[in-house]
Amino acid sequence: MDILKIKETCLYVSDLAKTKAFYNGLLKFDVIGEVPGRHVFFRVGSSVLLCFIAEAARKPGSLPPHFGSGELHLAFEVSKENYAPTKATIETAGIPIEQEYDWGGGFLSFYFRDPDKHLLEVVMDGMWERKVEKLES
Repeated sequence: MDILKIKETCLYVSDLAKTKAFYNGLLKFDVIGEVPGRHVFFRVGSSVLLCFIAEAARKPGSLPPHFGSGELHLAFEVSKENYAPTKATIETAGIPIEQEYDWGGGFLSFYFRDPDKHLLEVVMDGMWERKVEKLES
């Protein structure tokens, strides 16, 4: 297999209006697809974030049904130069930073939550291209 990357990831959400206000309104991700009552899709760099109403996606249709629940996690990557401005943008938007973590080697990340309490992280570019030696449980 010669997989290049994870192209899309999915979160299951409870309110599409709140999800759109957060990801498009606050984080400025472009909306690339939307079906009222079912989903809203966002462009995130070269990736796609799919946000589905869980029960709507669970129903059989033209695609296989899927479903998830709980507080999920995903990370967004920024350049080292854009890390501090990105963190400032999140804070200025009134989104609480839950924690910042020093991964060693000059790499930092910070964590915050979306309206459904999914744990979002912003990581510095290059963090996962190296061996991470500092990792705590």
